[in-house]
Amino acid sequence: MATPALAEPTTIAALGDSLTQGYGLVQEEGFVPQLEGWLRARGHDVVVVNAGVSGDTTAGGLARVDWTLTPEVDAMIVALGGNDLLRGLPPEASRANLAGILDAAEAAEVEVLLVGLNAPGNYGPDYQEAFNSMYPELANAYGVLHAESFLSGLQDAVEGDRAEAVRRYIQADGIHPNAAGVSVIVEALGPLVEVLIARAQP
Repeated sequence: MATPALAEPTTIAALGDSLTQGYGLVQEEGFVPQLEGWLRARGHDVVVVNAGVSGDTTAGGLARVDWTLTPEVDAMIVALGGNDLLRGLPPEASRANLAGILDAAEAAEVEVLLVGLNAPGNYGPDYQEAFNSMYPELANAYGVLHAESFLSGLQDAVEGDRAEAVRRYIQADGIHPNAAGVSVIVEALGPLVEVLIARAQP
């Protein structure tokens, strides 16, 4: 008598930079392990794959998206652009790279959550508007899920007090979240990842 096949876990690839990779943290405190734990605690049978590379740009993400999208990947979180922003790279180039990543996901029939970042005003209002708008516009064009900012949960947790958010949740480098900060980020993004999982299931 044949036994029923066990359902495979939903595999989510997290394609990103140092924020995804877990820079400055012991492995279990990083974004990917904390997100996987958060989802499993809520009853989801998931595997979250760490495809974060510290220092990566949108161009780097595009260069490696095809080997990130292995056959077992059902969904992908795309959280890139912070290093483009730090280098002042043209938003139109970042947009084209993100579009290429979304094209690859579409071809692989993989659901996506596109996570943005908010540019500061020091490059001027035109740059800021072009950078900030590319995430929701691409999400709308491709019909994928969108989160406004990887870091928005941190300021929300302290009612918009940026200085307090940095004090509580950011490492000494002033850029990367500490373990507590990652926990807040996961709490903020987790519900959208649950929607992503639902979309990815047949």
